[in-house]
Amino acid sequence: MSPAGESCSACSPDCRLSPRASACSPHGGQNVAEQDLRRHTVIDTREAYLDAVALIAAGTGPVGVDAERASGFTYSQRAYLIQVYRRDAGTFLFDPPAIGMMSELNEAIADAEWIFHAASQDLACLREVGLDPARIFDTELGARLLNLPRVGLGSVVEQLLGIHLAKEHSAANWSTRPLPEPWLVYAALDVELLPDLRDQMAIMLGEAGKSVIATQEFAAVLAREAKPQRAEPWRRLSGIHAIRGLRNLAIARELWLARDGLARSLDVSPGRLVPDAALVAAAKHAPQTRQALSALREFSGRASRSELDRWWGAVETGLTTDDLPQAKSATDTLPPPRAWADRNPEADLRYKAARAAVTEIAESMEIPLENLLTPEHLRRLAWSPPENVDEASVAIALDELGARPWQVDVTAQRIAEAFVDAHQAEEPGEETAS
Repeated sequence: MSPAGESCSACSPDCRLSPRASACSPHGGQNVAEQDLRRHTVIDTREAYLDAVALIAAGTGPVGVDAERASGFTYSQRAYLIQVYRRDAGTFLFDPPAIGMMSELNEAIADAEWIFHAASQDLACLREVGLDPARIFDTELGARLLNLPRVGLGSVVEQLLGIHLAKEHSAANWSTRPLPEPWLVYAALDVELLPDLRDQMAIMLGEAGKSVIATQEFAAVLAREAKPQRAEPWRRLSGIHAIRGLRNLAIARELWLARDGLARSLDVSPGRLVPDAALVAAAKHAPQTRQALSALREFSGRASRSELDRWWGAVETGLTTDDLPQAKSATDTLPPPRAWADRNPEADLRYKAARAAVTEIAESMEIPLENLLTPEHLRRLAWSPPENVDEASVAIALDELGARPWQVDVTAQRIAEAFVDAHQAEEPGEETAS
C-alpha cells in the first residue's frame, strides 16, 4: 500500500505502489488479471518456463532476482524458488527442482543488470541452475555503503520508498510443496520493488560520491571465489572445544561423519536428525556399549534412536581406530587480537595504530568500518607487514590480500604511517640510552 494507505485501482489488495513510481510496477501495460494470476503462480514445467523466458526477454531495464532456499530444513543449499521481475514483463516464480537447468533465462537476460538484495547469499544456488549474471546491483551492499542504520530489505524499502514490506516468511521451509499462497505473495514482493529501490539508491550513491565505490564492490561480489571446503569439516561441531582427549575427538569425528552422510542422503539439515549437543555429549561420555549409548539422556534428536545402530557403529569406530586426530587442526588462522600483546607485541602495536587510523577514515567517509576494509586484511597486514613499510608496499600487500582499488587508495598511506609510528613507539628506551 502507498503511504497514504491507498492501493493502485487496477491492482489486487496485495499491490504496494511506490510513491516514486509513475505506474504500478508489477503490472506495467499487461492484462492486469493475467499478470496478477501469474505473479502468484509457481512455474514448474519446461513449457511454461520457456514461455516466461520469452516474456522476460521482451521486458525492459534491469532484472530483479531473488532465490529462496530451505536453510535449516534441508542439507543442500539449492534454490527451491527463484523470483524474477522485469518492467514491461512482470513477475515470475520458478520452481528450479521441477524445471532443471535455466540456461535459456540466463541467455535472455545476459546483457541486463541483475538486481539483488544481498547477492552473495544467492549467487551460489543460482549458478547451480545455470544463472550467472555478468553485472549486478546489490541493494543490501549499497545500503551499507550509504551507512543506513538498518540494511534488511524491509527496512531499506521502508526508508527509501516509504513502503512497509512484511518479512514474516523469510525463514520458511521453501522445499514445501505446494507453497502456500501467502508465501508466494511475499516472494513476489521481494523482487517487484527492487528496480524502484535500485533507482533511488543509485541517485543517493551518486550524491554521496560513492558510485565508483559501489561499482567496484558489486564487481567484487561477482568475482569472489567460493570458500574451499575445510580439510576437517567435523571440527565445525558446535561445542567441540569442550571435548578432551584424542580418543573422544575421534568419536566426535566419526559421529559427525555418520550424521553428515545420512543427512546428505536424505537431504535433511544434519541438526534436525541429531543436534550438535547430542554428538558432543556422546563423545565426552564415550559409551562402551550400544546400550550405554541408548541410555545416555543427552543423546537426543529425532533420529537418535531410529538410527541407533548407525550411531553406535560410529562410536565403536572412534573407540578402536588407530587414526586419532590431532588436538588442533593445522590452520593459518591468526590468533585473536586480544592475545597479540603477549604473542606478538609489535604486531599488536601496529594493529591498534592502524585500526584507529582506518576507523577515522571510515567515520569521515560515512562507511562502516568492515566495508571500508575487510578486518581480516588489516589483521594479516599488521601481523606480517612488508619488509620495508611505505605507502607503495602497503598498497601492494592490500591488493594481494584482495582489497579493492578504492580501498587501497583511501587506506594505504594512513596504514603505512600508522605502522611507522607504531615502530617508533616500540623503542623509546633506545633513544634515551643514546
